[in-house]
Amino acid sequence: MMYSDQQYLLNHEDKNASILLKELFDGFSYKIVMSTIEDSKTVFEICKENDLPISSTYKKIRKLKNLGLLFIDRIVINEKGKKVVFYKSKIQSVELMLNKKQIVLQLKKNEKNLPRSLSQ
Repeated sequence: MMYSDQQYLLNHEDKNASILLKELFDGFSYKIVMSTIEDSKTVFEICKENDLPISSTYKKIRKLKNLGLLFIDRIVINEKGKKVVFYKSKIQSVELMLNKKQIVLQLKKNEKNLPRSLSQ
């Protein structure tokens, strides 16, 4: 999980960093993260807003959650008694600096939107 601003120095051998970088700049994941920076949204809202297929969106959200880029903001029970999960981006901005030897990836957390237990 991402508890504070984080900086990653990436090199060719760093598999975890490569996964994070690939996921962040995947068009599908980018839409999901961008869609949830300001407001938490359900999977259906994210899909409708970005014209994304629902099953793929669920898979991407699970991956983004595991990478620490999204979190569950709240869970509500709708009028039909079903659980509805709202997702929110943990990051506010990403900076990427590239030179011949390495890549520096700076993630700034979305602190104003994190639950109190995550922002401390």
